[in-house]
Amino acid sequence: MSEGGLKEGDRAPDVTLQAVDGGALPLASLLGKALVLYFYPKDDTSGCTREAIDFSAQLAAFEAAGAGVLGVSKNSPKDHARFSAKHQLTVPLATDADGSVCEAFGAWIEKSLYGRKYMGIDRATFLIAPDGTIARVWRKVKVPGHVEAVLAAARALKGM
Repeated sequence: MSEGGLKEGDRAPDVTLQAVDGGALPLASLLGKALVLYFYPKDDTSGCTREAIDFSAQLAAFEAAGAGVLGVSKNSPKDHARFSAKHQLTVPLATDADGSVCEAFGAWIEKSLYGRKYMGIDRATFLIAPDGTIARVWRKVKVPGHVEAVLAAARALKGM
């Protein structure tokens, strides 16, 4: 799917991720309450670590707002477990090994570094309403202040 594929009001794709324990994690099994699904490029890099720590620090506030949080990258479940333990993360992480979930959400994009073009994960966040529709989309996320903006949107979705 092209960059920016999903937009607010669209239905969240019916996809399955891989949980840290290696089991299947259908996105549909997480619905029924709001869900913050955030895509990040790679475990244990500076921006991704900061984002995961920030989501972990606010996890109780998201739960109070009626929203679950799930981080997604292509890292393996073993890498996620190591990353979580190293940084004492409480936010759950899931694996998209084949990139199909990133594709479905339009988070697999062409990037450029020093003039070299390559495909990679766009740092993007989706707030999915309990009914499975996309309530908010953030693309090309800058980490500072992002978690607070997502939390405010989750609270607004709940009417808090």
